[in-house]
This record gives sequence, structure tokens and C-alpha cells, in this order.
Amino acid sequence: MDRKQLGIFAALVGVFLFAYFVNFTSANVQNAIHEAFYMLQWYVRYHTLACVVPAMFIAGAIATFFRKEAVLRHLGPKANKVEAYGVASTSGSVLAVCSCSVLPMFAGIYRVGAGLGPASAFLYAGPAINVMAIFLTARVLGFDLGVARVIGSIVFAIVIGMIMAVLFKTDEQERTAATMQLPDPPPAKRKGWQTVLFFATMILFLVFSDWANPSQTQIETTDGQQMTVSVLIRTSETYRVQLQEPLGDQPKGAKLVLNIDEIASEQDLTPENYQWVAWVYHHRWYFAAALFAATLAMVWRWFESEEINAWMSETWSFSKSIIPLLFGGVLVTGFIGALIPEEIVASWVGGDSFRANLVASMIGGMWYFATLTEVPILEALLGLGMGRGPALSLLLSGPALSLPSIAVIYSVIGGKKTIAFVVLTVLMSTIVGMLFGWFFV
Repeated sequence: MDRKQLGIFAALVGVFLFAYFVNFTSANVQNAIHEAFYMLQWYVRYHTLACVVPAMFIAGAIATFFRKEAVLRHLGPKANKVEAYGVASTSGSVLAVCSCSVLPMFAGIYRVGAGLGPASAFLYAGPAINVMAIFLTARVLGFDLGVARVIGSIVFAIVIGMIMAVLFKTDEQERTAATMQLPDPPPAKRKGWQTVLFFATMILFLVFSDWANPSQTQIETTDGQQMTVSVLIRTSETYRVQLQEPLGDQPKGAKLVLNIDEIASEQDLTPENYQWVAWVYHHRWYFAAALFAATLAMVWRWFESEEINAWMSETWSFSKSIIPLLFGGVLVTGFIGALIPEEIVASWVGGDSFRANLVASMIGGMWYFATLTEVPILEALLGLGMGRGPALSLLLSGPALSLPSIAVIYSVIGGKKTIAFVVLTVLMSTIVGMLFGWFFV
């Protein structure tokens, strides 16, 4: 049984066991099912069109227009290690996007010959080294956590990539040989600067369309109640929010569900020095529209119909294999998350023991965090008793891993490599978080 058929079989067995054993009359289970679909709706409304779809087009363009010799020279197993890992491990500071945008690009560069080591470094660093998230971490959770997060993310990306390259050296040599046997795309009809401008424009479109709002939100309800919150999830009917200030008998960090028809007004409360970030967020679609128009103009002027058809074919190939896995992973994440209250999570990750850090790393590896939402969530967990070491463990494992991303990684590089990547990420996050808790708190 090949890998694809084994995956289908495992999915069918999982659905069968879930349907067979779950008690659907339980109020907790019914609530978890609702929460799973609320989370999926939020993901579809605020992440799919803004970041997943543009990333698919970029991945398709990488697979169509990148020449394998160039990819192997700069990112292949025999590429200059300083160049390959340096670029891969710092890419997140430029991209500033979440993991669901990085995954298709990872699949694209891996398909055209990038070595497993640099590709793994890119996969980890892409969502982890988000400049905005790091600065907010330092501001809200503490300067020490912010610095440890950025240093840990860069070092992790390089170390994980190098270990992956060593563990699967023989497989990589065989894959490189197979890649060299593939036919090249037709000679490019564009100059080098035109190709660079084309990809830069698409990546900038993705950066602006996926731009995150650093502001808290001040909400006034129809009954005159005012509250300062972080909005975690928006659906068509509700806001899922976390209080940033006490409200009546509700403490800071408490989660509330507000119906949209109960909200009279809302406005941003932007942290000092982040006004320009919020301004870009509120004007992001103007920038994205200009970049989209520029991309269409370049396609019309510089590309022939055969090239466009090949590009669309690759884009569709990525989309049909990746998007269902992302949707399924988000559903499962929402379901499991609703069954585990934050108070229980905080009780598991108190102190700075190996167990607490391991649990925090594993939770970070399962949950899906949209850009910046990990900061208020961790702030609430710290208030409930979470140790600062486990907080760092979660920050180091969370952005790079989630149930949706693990499913996609498996579909791209297979089971053994996925297990190795997940285990390395979780164990390294655990150890660094434990050391941080011992020596720097």
C-alpha cells in the first residue's frame, strides 16, 4: 500500500472510530462540534482568501517557473550552507505571514529540488520569525520572552534543518538524482529582473493581504457596556473575545462570546509605536489591489498562454492536495480545543519542569494560532499560573506546527520525515523552555 492509500485508509479509520464511539448526546461534545465549525468559518472568512489562495498561486509559480538547477545551486543538498540556511532561517522576518501561507511555498520549493535541510529551515522559520509578533511578545509578555523567541526561532530553524539533512541524507541524494532527470521548463522568455519583480509583487500582495492588526478592540454593547478585548475569532454571527481589562465579575483574560447584533460600536486601541502598523492594516486592501493589478499587467505582457496554463495546473495541483487538509485540520483543532478548558491547560504547564515544558510544546504543536493571537492567549495562560519556561516552549513550537500544518507536511515529505520534524521541534522547544525557566526567570 503506497503512502497516499495508507493516508486515505487512516483517515477512514479515524472517521469510523470517531463516529462509532463519540457520545453525541453530551453537551460538551455538541459544543465542541459547534466550536469546530465556528473555527472553520473564521478560517475560511479571514484566512483562506487573504493568505491561503495567494500562497497557492505563488507555490504554483515556483513549481512552474523556477529552474531546478538554480534551486539546487542555492537551496539544494550541495548548496553553500551559509547561503542556504541563512536565507531560509531569516525568511520569516520578510514574509511576516502565518504557517498556512508558508506551507504551499515550502511544498513548491521542495518539489523543484530544494534540499530537505534548507526547506525544513524555511518551513520552521517562515511563520516563527514574524517581526510584528516578536515585538508584541516583548511588549506584552516581557522583553526576555521576546528576545528568547527571536533567537530561539533562528537557531532552531538552522539546527532542525541540518539535523533533518543528516538523518535523511541517502533519501535526499536519491531525490536530487530523480529531480535532475525531470525535464526543464521551456527557456524563460523574460529577463531575470522581470522574473524577480513578478515574484516580489506576488509575495508583497500576500504580505499585505495577510497583514495583522496589532490593536486591541474597544467594544460598546447595545446595553451601554464597554469592554477592552482582543478579538480571537469572528464568525458571521459572533465575536469570540478575550477581556484585556476586568469587566464586572469577569477577570482579565476571560473569554466571552458576543452576538454581532449586541455590538453597538467598536474601535481600535493601538499600542504606542504601532500606529503605522494599524494604519497599514486598515488600508491593506488598497496596497493589495495595486499589487494585484501589477501582477495581472505583468502576466498579460510577459507570459504566453501555454505558460499560464501550466501555472494554473500546478496551482490547482497544490490546492486540491493542501486545502482539504488545512480545512480538516482546523476542524479537528477547534473540536479538541473546545474540550480542553484553559484552566486545565494552565494546570498542566505550571512551573518549569520537563513535563510542563513538554506539555506546552505538544499543545503548541497541535493548536492553530492565527498571527498575533498567541500573545493574548499566552497572557491569559500566564495569569492562570503557566510558567514562563513553558510559555517560551509554546511560542517556539506553536507558530511552526499545528494539526493542519502537520497533515500538509505529511502529504509533502512523507511520514518518517514529518515525524522527525515534529519530534525535533517539540523536544528542542521543551529543552530550551526548561533552560529558560531555570536560568532567566
